[in-house]
Amino acid sequence: MEQKGNLRAALYVRVSTDEQATEGFSLDAQISKLKAYCKLEGWTVSAVYCEEGESGRSTKRPQYQRMMSESDSWDVLLVYKLDRIHRNSVNFAKMMEDLDRKGKEFCSVQEKFDTSTAMGRFVRDVMERIAQLESEQIGERVKQGMERKARMGTGLLGSGLPFGYTRKRGKLSIDENEVYTVRAIYSLYIQGNSMDKIANDLNNAGVPSKNGGKWYKSTIYGILHNPLYAGYVRWDGIMRPGDHGAIIELETYEKVNGRIQV
Repeated sequence: MEQKGNLRAALYVRVSTDEQATEGFSLDAQISKLKAYCKLEGWTVSAVYCEEGESGRSTKRPQYQRMMSESDSWDVLLVYKLDRIHRNSVNFAKMMEDLDRKGKEFCSVQEKFDTSTAMGRFVRDVMERIAQLESEQIGERVKQGMERKARMGTGLLGSGLPFGYTRKRGKLSIDENEVYTVRAIYSLYIQGNSMDKIANDLNNAGVPSKNGGKWYKSTIYGILHNPLYAGYVRWDGIMRPGDHGAIIELETYEKVNGRIQV
């Protein structure tokens, strides 16, 4: 390493359930190799963090979280192989950013990946760029999927279930117990009632909201300005007829919101 001195090393070892019997990847084998590496480099073992039966694709691992929270007690994070710490390049890049911010080093014995060297820093930068590209591609795929749903006219663009609808076989279906409340909200608003008053009237009448709680002005606003109730879906500025049932007439919706531009 270019950075010499008696560094304090945090040893991180991990096996997932299907790897526990794999020769060379047992916890004891990893610890033994890491301690030998520390002795060779003249480092002090600060702590050993053993993760058993945890996947490397998630950061929600007890020992990993504890290790990162105790970073003040060590200078370098040491693993036997890169896939012991992360199997997701995006999570790996985020970890490296965190280590950089805290002034910590990272070293993988098997790949000879050491961020205190010029080559190690170069490899780290390349990996972070790859992770960024992967993250952007995931975002693009999600957006393309949502746009495809909009083109197909599905009413389920988001994760929330709108008042007045239920979910059947992955599509929106009119909830007969709530449909009359939606129509009443539009009717009352067109008659000149404020959104605050409509919410108060519903609460006083004991009409439950979607989650069984109180009605608020924001809830009324969301219903009055959602083209879903007129049989349309809107995504990224695109308005198209949906394949779900309309609760109110298009004319009623347009009295509140103006003419729909398809």
